[in-house]
Amino acid sequence: MVNSNLVAAETPLLDEIVDACLDFKGRPVRRSNSGGWRSASFIIAVEVAERFVYYGIASNLITYLTGPLGQPTAAAAAQVNAWAGASSLFPLLGAFVADTFLGRYRTIVLASLVYVLGLGLLTLLATVPSATPFGAPNADDVPLNTSSVNQFHLILFYISLYLTAIAQGGYKPCLQAFGADQFDAQHPEESKARSSFFNWLSFGMSAGILVTLMVLTYVQENLSWVLGFAIPGVVMVVGLLVFVLGTTTYRFSVKGEEVSPFVRICRVFVSAVRNRKTTLPFESSMQDTMERGEVCSSSEIEESKALLRLVPIWATSLIYAVVLAQSSTLFTKQGATMDRSITTGLEIPAATLQCFTSISVILFIPIYDKIFVPLARSVTGKPPGITMLQRIGTGIAISATAMVIAALIETKRLKTAREHGLVDKPNVTVPMSVWWLVPQYSLYGLSDVFAFVGLQEFFYDQMPKELRSMGIAIYLSVIGVGNFLSSILIYVIEKVSGGGDGWFADNLNRAHLDYFYWLLAALCAVGLVLYIYSTKFYIYIARGTRL
Repeated sequence: MVNSNLVAAETPLLDEIVDACLDFKGRPVRRSNSGGWRSASFIIAVEVAERFVYYGIASNLITYLTGPLGQPTAAAAAQVNAWAGASSLFPLLGAFVADTFLGRYRTIVLASLVYVLGLGLLTLLATVPSATPFGAPNADDVPLNTSSVNQFHLILFYISLYLTAIAQGGYKPCLQAFGADQFDAQHPEESKARSSFFNWLSFGMSAGILVTLMVLTYVQENLSWVLGFAIPGVVMVVGLLVFVLGTTTYRFSVKGEEVSPFVRICRVFVSAVRNRKTTLPFESSMQDTMERGEVCSSSEIEESKALLRLVPIWATSLIYAVVLAQSSTLFTKQGATMDRSITTGLEIPAATLQCFTSISVILFIPIYDKIFVPLARSVTGKPPGITMLQRIGTGIAISATAMVIAALIETKRLKTAREHGLVDKPNVTVPMSVWWLVPQYSLYGLSDVFAFVGLQEFFYDQMPKELRSMGIAIYLSVIGVGNFLSSILIYVIEKVSGGGDGWFADNLNRAHLDYFYWLLAALCAVGLVLYIYSTKFYIYIARGTRL
């Protein structure tokens, strides 16, 4: 009896210690004073700041390229897609550095400093008159001067731009994974909270993007590009300070082995390739490697198999990312030709229309988390309501619908331009309200609530614990590769359709963006079918059950 009382008295104390986690001084942490929403709130606040900064550059970059830098629409769209793609692929490098060498916390701090450096250089280039291609701080629409001095500053512009891409490479995978690390997956309540964390993280991200689109794009187009680049720099400094302030509350994951997880997985793949038989599939070769008693352990084999199982899901999600790439490029150029007046003498920047994607996310995240999930849970009996793969698939289907709507609206815009004799007057506003674009932006937001958030949670949850930064990086690489594919697709179509008079003509009244949108809708439908097929064979690591 005495012993049972002692056990009962000691159990709550044992439950207070969070397994495999330490505080910032390397001591065991207690559940009551670390992690959870307390720590996650700091991280969500920092993510709000980072999204404000990133979209402060990305949302209006095509305007800067086609205006101050005088580049053609197709070339500018391709360059924006290439930069956005690089920004989403660098996280693979950032995750490797974090999971192998620095850890997530140090990588976030270092990436923040690189971010500030890139933004500072962008601001400096816009401040110094000779740094602006046209010799004026506000860089009005004047053809690009091709002097050696201006070309030098153009090179510096791209260097500073890609510094921000490198910074995001360390920032994004680590911040999101570090935030999810604050919840113990083995604790019932914290496990549910972790799923909600991804929803509210997306909510915060959209809030940051919304402020950028409503405020910063106006500053850039109507006041000064100098101020438009300086404000994100200040916000990034504040974000870094907020992140550091939360240090005493954070939980830091303990590494399970001294050997890098990347080394372990590479060792498995090398051994599998060496022992592979021509009649065996690659995964069977892995099993054969284990049975031969070679250096790879069973846990290493399972880690590698888990990584391989993600490939079909990753590949079939790419078309979703290609569709997303259009909102900050072609949608923006499309809106620039339409009536954007709110009152007499006041026009909204075309890039501001992207705020409706963020508004849609902000509206639907609480509905999804507080209404949809409980209702779905009562039907399916699953804690998250629907599985992660079902959530992603729903988002892909919505994105296909968004492209159909976009194609129909663009068809109407072209018809309006023809009816008013504006086909050869690209500088004259088409008498059609820009608010016609709101449905396609809103559907993008709804798609994000399902697919974007679902991809984050899926690639974090289904990776081995020590590779969760890489899991987030792999999810981001979907967006990155999708942007590159969009860039390649635009380039190929431009060449095939006749260059300056083709689908992406600089005069959008002669272009055929509607054809491109129909093509993307068709590709998205095909991608959805392939995605559904690939999910039929996926086995969740945690539950060991098929979808």
